[in-house]
Amino acid sequence: MIVFAHLSDTHLDGGPRAAARTRAALAHLDRLPYDLDAVLVTGDIADHGLPAEYEEARGLLASRHPVLTCPGNHDVRAAFRTALLGEPAADVPINRVHRAPGAVFALCDSSIPGRDDGRLDEETLTWLEAVLAETPPTMPVLVAFHHPPVVLHVPYIDGIRQFGEDRLAALVTRHPNVAAIVCGHAHTPAATTFAGRPLVVAPGVVSTVRLPWETGTAGTDGLVDHEIPPAFAFHVLDDDGRLTTHYRVVVP
Repeated sequence: MIVFAHLSDTHLDGGPRAAARTRAALAHLDRLPYDLDAVLVTGDIADHGLPAEYEEARGLLASRHPVLTCPGNHDVRAAFRTALLGEPAADVPINRVHRAPGAVFALCDSSIPGRDDGRLDEETLTWLEAVLAETPPTMPVLVAFHHPPVVLHVPYIDGIRQFGEDRLAALVTRHPNVAAIVCGHAHTPAATTFAGRPLVVAPGVVSTVRLPWETGTAGTDGLVDHEIPPAFAFHVLDDDGRLTTHYRVVVP
């Protein structure tokens, strides 16, 4: 059985509010009586992609549990690499694989530099195909990225989701051991399916997006709620390959 925490959209900006909410989430995880297999953070770690924001993130996201990250549309690849990954600056996609006992995490870069919407480019899809081909068919794979590749029925978010998703769907279909897809970006917890697999969206740590039937207004008026406490997900991948998700709210 694999148990991992899933956070997203910390939007660290050097200010006290985002830092306090991120710190509360990580403190909750560090107080757990058992070790997690991973803490996954699916993008928009920094708000402006500045080096100082990633230095802040490196301290706030430190944990006794293994921390896995992938970038979002607010992140900047070069600064992300140097501060969080300890690598030379480069603007190519940030794709990483983490092979844990019992599962593989394929961390994909769905960002498009300079844009808010997302896409898995050919380099990323080729990389993901290779990861899946190298993984034994009995080993479950969890695919993670920032942008959801489906409509979530929140018009603003749907306009900046991941596009070109047919290519990913075809790849997932070819590999039955893809157990689930997990992502962020929407700032609202959500669960649906993609290519016949579970797709789970993490809540936003920094804020929560209200659903259209909650705001009572058109467009983006009242879209973002900054008062709802930060939240994250616990995902359980059991020995039958079933993903179960529990959501937790924390008080900053």
